[in-house]
Amino acid sequence: MATIFDKIINKEIPAEIVFEDDLCLAFRDIAPQAPCHILLIPKKPIESMATVENSDKEILGHLMLKASEIAKDQGLSEEGFRLVANTNQYGGQSVYHLHFHILGGRQMTWPPG
Repeated sequence: MATIFDKIINKEIPAEIVFEDDLCLAFRDIAPQAPCHILLIPKKPIESMATVENSDKEILGHLMLKASEIAKDQGLSEEGFRLVANTNQYGGQSVYHLHFHILGGRQMTWPPG
């Protein structure tokens, strides 16, 4: 079943895209939880961190590198940012397409929820 993220990847619905290449897409969250809140998703349909496989190592590494680059481009690296992947129900995942939240621009608290 297609998710909202599949529709964003396919340009069926608009998004404020901040980065795109052949493997991933990053766009601003429509309900930001911080001054800067970007979602980074693989174009490959992976349901969650609970379903990644050995064959996903390359894309996961690519996503981590891109998260760092995007945070730097957004001016978040010096003061810091949070990178989060909510996983399944108890982890707070609401869209079942793997995605990382890049959050910054304010002091984060701990524990998060």
